[in-house]
Amino acid sequence: MTNVYSFDGIVAFGLLFICTCAYLKKVPRLNGWLLSEKKGIWGVFYKAAVIGTRLHFAVALSCVVMAFYVAFLK
Repeated sequence: MTNVYSFDGIVAFGLLFICTCAYLKKVPRLNGWLLSEKKGIWGVFYKAAVIGTRLHFAVALSCVVMAFYVAFLK
C-alpha cells in the first residue's frame, strides 16, 4: 500500500490520474462533459488527458516501472 504523502505515492497517484483522464477522453459522452473546459479546475482533467494521449508510450512505460517498484521493491 503506497502512502499518498510519500514521493512514490504522489507519482503513483499522478500516473493513475493521467491514465484515467486519457481513458475518459476516448469515451464520447464523458469527453464532452468532463473534458470540455480547458481552463480552471476542470482544465486539470483536460491537461492530464492531453498528456496521457500525446505521451502514451512514456506514461505506459512509467506505469510498468512503478508497478514493478511497488510489487517487488517496496
